Amino acid sequence: MIDDDEINNFIAQKLISKSLIDTKITVFTNGEDGLSFLKKGINNESNLPDIIFLDLNMPTMNGWDFLDIYEKDILPFIIKKTIIHIISSSVYRNDILKAENYNFIDKFISKPLSVDKIKELLEQLVQK
Repeated sequence: MIDDDEINNFIAQKLISKSLIDTKITVFTNGEDGLSFLKKGINNESNLPDIIFLDLNMPTMNGWDFLDIYEKDILPFIIKKTIIHIISSSVYRNDILKAENYNFIDKFISKPLSVDKIKELLEQLVQK
């Protein structure tokens, strides 16, 4: 999870843990820390996450900046496909359209997360 909202992170962690037992959840409160973690995993892809839940509006580095750097500096160097879901409180049509320009983003999901949304995402992951 890459989201600066600690309450949202806490709730999401609880929902994910309920939906998928034995899941390791790593949380970063800005895109810069998330990218640093991912860059370290390039040489050992077993350390890379299966899914990233990414917020757009964060301090230090927002989600858009994260995606641009991820696309340029990480994606070309990894084989493992990491699914990225944007989880945002933004309801702006422009944000949804902009997200569609990144072919590696799986879904744009409006906050708040719910058990049903997480179960749906996880079911889709199993089917891929």
